[in-house]
Amino acid sequence: MKALRFNYTGIRVRDMDKSIRFYTEVFGMTVVEHRQVTEPTSGEVVGLRSPGSEQLLELNWYRAGTRFGPPFTNGEDLDHLGFDVDDLDEALLELKGKGVEVIIRPGEIGAEVGWREAFVLDPNGIWIELLQRKPAKPAVSPAGH
Repeated sequence: MKALRFNYTGIRVRDMDKSIRFYTEVFGMTVVEHRQVTEPTSGEVVGLRSPGSEQLLELNWYRAGTRFGPPFTNGEDLDHLGFDVDDLDEALLELKGKGVEVIIRPGEIGAEVGWREAFVLDPNGIWIELLQRKPAKPAVSPAGH
């Protein structure tokens, strides 16, 4: 498997507005990925970062009663960990070969909005997202420069 790079931690929140205020006002984090509705998961997501940090804290809120929004239980607030992968299919093959359970396969969610991801379980039942990002488009410089 090519490089796995720890990317962010996603936590499940009960109240998105209160959580954004808490992490920005109390911990001094900055919203770097603005609040957006995530139709594939029936929820909302916001990304925050501390000054000088490369790690992202992802706040996730899901509508109750959906696959992603089971009843909220205090102390079970960790939503998932996220890892970037170079080749999602290769990573999944290797992980399955090591006995890791795949719970969301590529294309089950997000394909319609351009996501290429899968979720697996750690031994404690924590969801881990594997995300294959789209290659960055090369910068175009103005003519003559």
